[in-house]
Amino acid sequence: MAGEVHLFGIRHHGPGSARRLVEALDALRPVAVLIEGPADASDLLPMLADPDMVTPVALLTYAEDNPANASFFPFADYSPEYQAACWAVRHGAALRFIDLPASDRLGSSAGDIAEEIAARSQEDPVSRDPIGALATAAGYDDGESWWSDVIEENPATGPVFAAVTDAMTALRADEKPLSAREAAREAHMRIEIAKAAKECDGAVAVVCGAWHAPALIERRSLAADRELLQGRPKTKIKATWAPWTAPRLSRASGYGAGVVAPGWCAHLWETRDGDRASLWLAKVTRVLRDRGHFVSTASVIEAQRLGIALAALRERPSPGFEELREAAIACLCNGERAMWNDIAAELLVGAGVGSIPSATPLAPLLEDLQRQQKQARLKPEALERPLTLDLRSESGLMRSTLLHRLNALDVPWGQLTNAGRSRGTFRENWQLRWEPEFAVRLVENLLYGSTIAEAAAGRLIEAMGKEAELGALASLVRSAMIADLPRATESGIAALEAKAALTSDGQSLLDALPPMADILRYGEARAGTVEHLAALMPRIVVQAALALPYAARNLDVPAAARLRGTILAADGAIQLAQLNADIVARWREALTALLHDAQATRLISGTAARLLYEAELLAADHTADLLARMLSPGTPIAEAAGFFEGFFEGAGQRLIHDAALRGAVDGWLLSLDDEAFTASLPLFRRVFSALDRNERRRLMDALFARNAGGAKGYRLIAGADAIWPQHEARVIALLKAGAPR
Repeated sequence: MAGEVHLFGIRHHGPGSARRLVEALDALRPVAVLIEGPADASDLLPMLADPDMVTPVALLTYAEDNPANASFFPFADYSPEYQAACWAVRHGAALRFIDLPASDRLGSSAGDIAEEIAARSQEDPVSRDPIGALATAAGYDDGESWWSDVIEENPATGPVFAAVTDAMTALRADEKPLSAREAAREAHMRIEIAKAAKECDGAVAVVCGAWHAPALIERRSLAADRELLQGRPKTKIKATWAPWTAPRLSRASGYGAGVVAPGWCAHLWETRDGDRASLWLAKVTRVLRDRGHFVSTASVIEAQRLGIALAALRERPSPGFEELREAAIACLCNGERAMWNDIAAELLVGAGVGSIPSATPLAPLLEDLQRQQKQARLKPEALERPLTLDLRSESGLMRSTLLHRLNALDVPWGQLTNAGRSRGTFRENWQLRWEPEFAVRLVENLLYGSTIAEAAAGRLIEAMGKEAELGALASLVRSAMIADLPRATESGIAALEAKAALTSDGQSLLDALPPMADILRYGEARAGTVEHLAALMPRIVVQAALALPYAARNLDVPAAARLRGTILAADGAIQLAQLNADIVARWREALTALLHDAQATRLISGTAARLLYEAELLAADHTADLLARMLSPGTPIAEAAGFFEGFFEGAGQRLIHDAALRGAVDGWLLSLDDEAFTASLPLFRRVFSALDRNERRRLMDALFARNAGGAKGYRLIAGADAIWPQHEARVIALLKAGAPR
C-alpha cells in the first residue's frame, strides 16, 4: 500500500513556519520526512539532531577535484528544515533530501551558471520572492510579518499549509516558463516523492519551499520528469558540516534565502505571543544600557504600551518588528534614530557562530583547525573582537602561531593590527572575525598538506619558488618564521641567498632589509634558527650600499618618492637589526656619497643628509652650510625644493630646536620671488602640515625669539625691527598654507 503524501510549503528560515510545521508533524506522525536539499548528502542529514550540533551551521558540499567549487546550505534553530530533521530523528522516521544532487550544481560549467544567473535576473519579483509579493500586496513592509500575522498566527485562515499552497498556486498561474535548472529540480523532487510513497507504508511528509508546493502536487508522467533530468552535469563531490554565522543568514549578506533580521527571527522562535514584545524591549534596554545610555523602567513600560497601540491602529494581531522598533526609538532612544542604528546590528543580526560535533566527518584541514581551536581556546565569532597576545606565554605563542599559519593559507581569521616596531617585541594585537568562506579556503589548500602546519609550509614554499622580487621573498620568509614553519623558513633563506647573490638592483636589495630585520627581531620571541639570516643581512646591506649611488641618479618624481621611502625603511631596519659597526659604517658611507654626487636626485640627497644629521655624523654647522648651499638663490627651484622636501618632510620639528637650520631655511624663503614662492606652497604645506598647532606656535616663537609671555625680542635675526612687518606677513601666510583644513 502506497504511503499518503502530505506537502508542507514553508518559508526558509521562518520561525513561524518552523513552529507550525512541528505542530503538523506531531499531529500527522509520518513514517518518512523528505526535505528540500541535495539528495546526495542525505547521509549527513541526521547529524542535525546531534546534541553537540549548535546552529547556525551549513551543509558544505564541494567538488572533489576543485574544492573552490563549493555550495553552502545553512540551517538555524528557526529553520523549518532543521526542525523537521530533528523531529524525524526523535521519532525514528526515515529522513532524506530530495532536491537535485549537489553533484549536479557543482558539475555545471561556468557558462551554465552564468546563464542561470542571467535567467534569474530576468525573473519577475513574484517568482524571486513570492511571500514578499503577497506581503506587499497586503500592505506589509516585510514577508516575515505578513507570514506570521496572516498565515500562521491567524486561526481564520483554516488549514495553514493548504492555504499556503492555494496562495502559491494563484501566484504561479501567470508564471513565466521555468529555467532548465528549476524545472529539473521540481522534476527530481517529484520522482523522489513518488519513490518514497511507494516504499513507505504510512504518511510521508514533504517539507519544501512554498513556491514549489503547487508543482510537487501536480501529477506528471514519470517519463516526462526523467526526460528533464537527462544529460544533467555530474561531478564527484564531498560533503560535510561547517559552522555558519548569524550575519550570513541575513539577506543583506547576499544570501538569497536569507531573512531581514536573524536576531528578530531567533527571538520569535524562542518566545511565545504573550511575552514576545516585553522580552524584545528588555533586550533593547539591556543593549542600550551596556552602551552607556540611561533607560528607565518607566520608559520600557511606555514603549510596550506604544507598540501595542501601534499594532491596534494598524489592525495587526500583536506588535511586530516595525511597531516595536518605532516604540523603542520614541521611548528608549529619545526619538534619536542614531541611537537605534548604533545597536541595530547587535540586536537584529547578532554575532552567533555555530559549532559542529567532534564526530563530524571533516576535510583534514577543517578537522585540524577544530582541534587547534580547542587547544588554543579560540572560539570563532562573527563580529570583530580584539585579542592581545603575550608571546612569552605558551598559550599566547600557540594562538599567535595558529593565526599566522591561517594567514599564510589565505584564511585571515585574525588581522594583525600593531605588532610593534621595537627590538624585542613580545606582544601582538589582533582583530578576529570568522567568515564561513574560510572553511572553503581551507579545503582548497588540501593539495599542500593534510594539517594546517604542513599546508601553510607547502603554500609558502610554492610562493617562494615563484617570487622574483627580493623584498617580497624576504616578506614570505618572515611569514614562515613567525608561523613557526622551519621547513619553509629554511627553503626561503636558501632562496634569499641565491637571489641576493644574483641581484644588483639597489631598490630590490633595500626592499629586502625591513622584513629581514623583523625576522631577526622575532627570533627573540619565537623558537627558530636565524643564524643563516644573521649572516646574510650584512651582505645584503653592503650590496645595497654599493648599488645606492647608482640607483639614486636622475630619477623621475614617482621613482624618487618610492626610493626615498625605501631608504628610510632600510635605515630603520639596519638600526633595528643592530648590525656590527663596520657594516653600518658602509651604509653611512653610501649615504655620504649621495651628498657629493651631482647626478643624485635632490630628493634622495636631502633624505641622506637628514639620516646622517640624525645619526650625528653631520655636524649642525656643516648641515646648515649644506642647506645654505643646496637652497642658495642660484639653485634651480625644483632642485632646491627636492632637497628641502627630502630633508624636512616628516622631520619639520627640527626647525623648532635648531637655530642654524632655521636660519638656512629662512634665508632661502626670503630669496624666493613671488612666483617661485607661490609655486612652492604645496611643498611647504606637505612639510609643515605634519606640525600640530602647538608646534607651529613654538616654531613662530623660535623664529622671532618670542618668550613664553609673548614679548618680542628679535635677538636671532639681525635687523628684525626693520623687516618684521613684511617677514611676519610672509611667514604667517606660509604657516596658514601648511595648516590642515
